[in-house]
Amino acid sequence: MKKLPLINLSIALGACLLLCSPLFAADISKAPLPLSAPLGQGFSQDGLKRIDTFFADQIAGNNMAGAVLAVSKNGKLVIYKPYGYLDKANNKLMTTDAIFNLASMTKVMASVSALTFYEEGKLPLNAPISNWLPQFKDMKVGQVDADGKLNLVPAKNPITVQDLMRHTNGLTYGGRGATPVHKTYPAGSAPAAVQYTAQEFIDKLASNPLLYEPGTAWDYGFGLDVLGIIEEKIAGKPLGAVMQERIWNKVGMPNTTFDLAEKDRPRLAQPLPIDPLTGKPQKVDIHTQKVKFDCGGSCAYSTAGDYIRFGQMLLNGGSLEGKRVLGPQTVAFMTSNHLNKDIKNNVSGTEPGRMGYGFGLGVAVRTDRGLSAINGNVGDFTWNGAYGTIFWADPKEQMVVVMMGVAPGEIRKVHREQLNAVIYGALEK
Repeated sequence: MKKLPLINLSIALGACLLLCSPLFAADISKAPLPLSAPLGQGFSQDGLKRIDTFFADQIAGNNMAGAVLAVSKNGKLVIYKPYGYLDKANNKLMTTDAIFNLASMTKVMASVSALTFYEEGKLPLNAPISNWLPQFKDMKVGQVDADGKLNLVPAKNPITVQDLMRHTNGLTYGGRGATPVHKTYPAGSAPAAVQYTAQEFIDKLASNPLLYEPGTAWDYGFGLDVLGIIEEKIAGKPLGAVMQERIWNKVGMPNTTFDLAEKDRPRLAQPLPIDPLTGKPQKVDIHTQKVKFDCGGSCAYSTAGDYIRFGQMLLNGGSLEGKRVLGPQTVAFMTSNHLNKDIKNNVSGTEPGRMGYGFGLGVAVRTDRGLSAINGNVGDFTWNGAYGTIFWADPKEQMVVVMMGVAPGEIRKVHREQLNAVIYGALEK
């Protein structure tokens, strides 16, 4: 038998190790980060098996079509694996290069790109947004009286850039309530971007009453969409081009975009045809719709590999592989709680797992180890997407978790708690 050269033998053994491992996808040549050595470092073998079993059970039970899980620890890729189906209705298996609509995980990137302008002195956080968008100069707050009549009261405070980033601006999502104020707003970011051009969108929002006085209450809404349009005004180019230049090129995110090319559409992951909780048909509308502007609140597409590189950049303090996006003090500022005691904290209203969280600039930030229904450490930061994507980073554990899935119904919130439990349960320390 012919002997393999030593160097080739080493490569062959390494490849076999990785290919045979349940932690990695078959094509390890495209691993988005350096691989951990040994494989699964920091996680117990039993815990890793529980993660696999969780996905197997969810897919077999028709609770999810499929997913891609990417986990890094101490800067190394520990898990990178596809589960289930890219398109179950057509029997297409999931692959690690599958593309997903990020929904609100777009907001984290819109915040980071805005902070690059902040670092240049071009976007002070205390500046009124009317400096760039004069339509917002004299806003009114909507107040509903005992008879259900909507009254408009002049806002005492201007909406600031910080208010956009921490969701204290009063520009609510229409789909998140049934008050007379909610009824004046578009349902959410993606529907608004489908219906309106950027100019029409800004004119629409500026003509609406605010749900809250700016700077007084956390309320989920259109702040990051407006912020993205301000970024476009500063840069003189679309938000996608801003992010390409300031984030995606530096971090190495070739599959992240607002404008999904036709050649990449076969990689777009699809939801189950039927919502597992309601039994009703479900779909992701934006998969087949064209947006009229790059909405910073929802509209980007990406892969698990791209997004874990983005998350690792943040965990590293703003740089990855020698290329810096933000300074470490800016990232520390971004991932600190910006809700003071006088601001009503409604963060937990988005989902039960957000109890014990405040909010930074584009991300929820854990302020208490307890209280929340999900595990983690003080200082972990996170935001997820309405179509089933999940992201969090835990500085104490030096861990980044990205799960890309397509679950547009309420079951996505159950998956968030379950994934959190199996990931933290698998850690050895």
